[in-house]
Amino acid sequence: MSQDIHLSREEREALIADLNLVFRLQGAASDGLDEAIADHLGLNRTDHRCLEIIERMQPLTAGQLATEAGLTSGAVTAVLDRLERAGYARRVRDTEDRRVVRVEVVPDSAPASGELYGPLVAWSQEQLARASDEQLSFLRGVLVESAAFMNEHAARVRALPRTRHEPPAPRA
Repeated sequence: MSQDIHLSREEREALIADLNLVFRLQGAASDGLDEAIADHLGLNRTDHRCLEIIERMQPLTAGQLATEAGLTSGAVTAVLDRLERAGYARRVRDTEDRRVVRVEVVPDSAPASGELYGPLVAWSQEQLARASDEQLSFLRGVLVESAAFMNEHAARVRALPRTRHEPPAPRA
């Protein structure tokens, strides 16, 4: 389903500006969904984000989780304690090196994950099925590069000195 569209320079600039807004709206919608799922699972946002990282990268060490999540080792210990108590994740000793402890998701621990993510996956599949191979390849590239850039930029922002905005002084 590929069709060539030819825009004027002004139309192209307006479309790019609109896409920048749409990227922000997509991020906000994603945050809203993450919040709803975390609430449904009885988790805070950080614990939910760590659970998603564990699920995606398992098995991994607590140190790897800390790096991936941008948390301190102490914060990750607390996260893992909460995830274990909730029954979503577990620490497992490495079979080859007993000094190494890996973290993994407890199988079938996320209640109704199909209910939580299934509609999103189905909708995405429908939308992506309409795209050409070239469009799919382009979209994948944009999303991969976007995620990498956002992670790099988040690190830059974290390194900035904190700013404090004082309320304006009352008028005399």
